[in-house]
Amino acid sequence: MRIGMTYDLRSDYLAMGYGEEETAEFDRESTIDAIENALRTMGHEPVRIGNLMGLMPRLSAGERWDLVFNISEGLYGFGREALVPALLDAHRIPYVFSDPLVLALTLHKGMTKHVIRDHGIPTPAFAVVKTVADAEKVALPYPVFAKPVAEGTGKGVTPASKIVNPDQLRATCADLLATFGQPVLVETFLPGREFTVGIVGNGKDARSIGVMEVVLLANSEPDVYSYHNKEFCEELVEYRKVGDPEAKRAEETALASWHALGCQDGGRVDLRSDAGGIPNFIEVNPLAGLHPEHSDLCIIAGKFGISYQELLNGIVAAAIKRNGLAQ
Repeated sequence: MRIGMTYDLRSDYLAMGYGEEETAEFDRESTIDAIENALRTMGHEPVRIGNLMGLMPRLSAGERWDLVFNISEGLYGFGREALVPALLDAHRIPYVFSDPLVLALTLHKGMTKHVIRDHGIPTPAFAVVKTVADAEKVALPYPVFAKPVAEGTGKGVTPASKIVNPDQLRATCADLLATFGQPVLVETFLPGREFTVGIVGNGKDARSIGVMEVVLLANSEPDVYSYHNKEFCEELVEYRKVGDPEAKRAEETALASWHALGCQDGGRVDLRSDAGGIPNFIEVNPLAGLHPEHSDLCIIAGKFGISYQELLNGIVAAAIKRNGLAQ
């Protein structure tokens, strides 16, 4: 099968003058190499396409692929992750991972939480702050937690994200609004354990590949799985394979969230427990990072005895089955 590969290469954007944090969600060359090698090992013919700007002229020229392995994050707007799959839909080209509706919805954490809450899935009480004046109207008990409504990889998450009074809330929201040019999600801070659950598959075939607890070490930025802690996770974070009753409940909540949001093929759900030990949905990553050593989904797989090749085999097989393609 001829499989195109769409992605945003971090080095390309750094060369154009974008900053380290701006490009944090984009992929390293080593990730693209690893995916390409995995696809070739499956017996497919991988074809590198690159980002949206590389995809459009090739589509216009009439080039087509049997399937596209899409991990392109995009750069601007709430629909940035949806652009590539929307173009592929328009040309009736099947792809791996979620569709434009899911990717646009889940990028906006506030809209995602409305859907999750409507499904009766536990998630912290929240408010979306669009202006500094909106921060004055937040009526949640302190402490609260604030972060940009549509970023990933811990962007905008710092020790200042944990907020204990209205003055701090106003100042943090003002800073995030100015820095990221988008609304701020403010939610009740949960003091319990932090989990991330890897999921592969669709519908009744969707399954957890394992639950991992994120434990911040003494030298980390406290209480927050921040951009800094993620960037230097080897020194600041311990990732634990867990299977106790609370972790199992996190797994159940993650799968319920996966189905409620309509995610496809593979990804990751992040949760945090409240004071009573009940895991709450925090966010979902339907385009989870796939660096073999650094990305959470791959770390989860490794801890549960699943090789990188086996992980990608499962994801691609789920996409092939979902699209009704012959292998």
